[in-house]
Amino acid sequence: MTELSRDLTRTVLAVLAIGGLILASVWILRPFLAPVIWATMIVVSTWPVMLAVQGRLWNKRWLAVTVMTLALLLVFVAPFSAAIGTIVNHADELAGWAKNLRGLKVPVAPDWVAKTPVVGEQVAAVWNDYAAKGVDDLDEVVAPYAGRVVRWFVAEVGGFGLVSVQFLLTVVIAAIMYSVGESWGRWVRRFGRRLAGERGDNVVQLAGKAIRGVALGVVLTAFVQALLGGIGLWVAGVPFAAVLTAVMFMLAVAQIGAVPVLVCALVWLWFQGSTGWFIALLVWTIIVGSMDNVLRPILIKKGADLPLLLIFAGVIGGLVSFGLLGLFVGPVVLAVAYTLLDSWVSEAPDGPLPPGGAG
Repeated sequence: MTELSRDLTRTVLAVLAIGGLILASVWILRPFLAPVIWATMIVVSTWPVMLAVQGRLWNKRWLAVTVMTLALLLVFVAPFSAAIGTIVNHADELAGWAKNLRGLKVPVAPDWVAKTPVVGEQVAAVWNDYAAKGVDDLDEVVAPYAGRVVRWFVAEVGGFGLVSVQFLLTVVIAAIMYSVGESWGRWVRRFGRRLAGERGDNVVQLAGKAIRGVALGVVLTAFVQALLGGIGLWVAGVPFAAVLTAVMFMLAVAQIGAVPVLVCALVWLWFQGSTGWFIALLVWTIIVGSMDNVLRPILIKKGADLPLLLIFAGVIGGLVSFGLLGLFVGPVVLAVAYTLLDSWVSEAPDGPLPPGGAG
């Protein structure tokens, strides 16, 4: 009994020491966890692209890593540089628009608004009420909401510096992972084998496919949405179409979608009196806005052969639970859990069920 008690005490102390070491390590690395996870997602998603670039650059890994790192920087820097440059170049025009807002008057609601079933009369009444107000009256109505918007904007600008630092840190970690990707991949697969043998290795490979599938679905869907939305803005004659296209791409990647930008363009067209272009862009907005509900799950399924419902639940649930990072974490977690559960169930014998087993 004494020997057993001593072994039990040593085992408990060893587990506590290992657990404490793990918690301390996680606590120390906590500021770097998000950049490391993001860098891992980026590297796993773009690893085939990096190998293709390396093949075209005389198999020089350092050249390929340099190209991929510059590409990641351009993804972040180019849209903001284009937006800032456009604003600076059109500063006088923007100032003129700001002056014209003082004479802006909300038009009377069209007849079709009042004829809309259920809510038409109420909407038309509120619309006409605001149309009857002058600019000074509208200032009083808008002032409380404008204050909230300003406070939100200041908070977002204050956090932009932190986001920029995290992005640069993500790029640096991704560059390191690109340079030693094979060794890290072998280590992770050995870790999977150590945990669950061949099944653990398969789970690691499935997680990589799920990450690539989500990246393919999210990024390509965002690109298609932004491109089609930008074409619609350009055809309708909306100014700054190129910059707005870049903004739509970033919002679509963040799963906000291109619709907010298109709605602002619709408002601008309405106040310009371009009713025909307003209706055309409205129809185009509905098409572009609903595209991601169909295109994204299909593209994700092409990257990872998993049930479509599982992928959809992982993307939406991960986004709600963990934010933007959950887009990748959610499907990966569900994919691993589903694979392990399916493998465990498949090991059950296929004998006949007992009477009443199905009901």
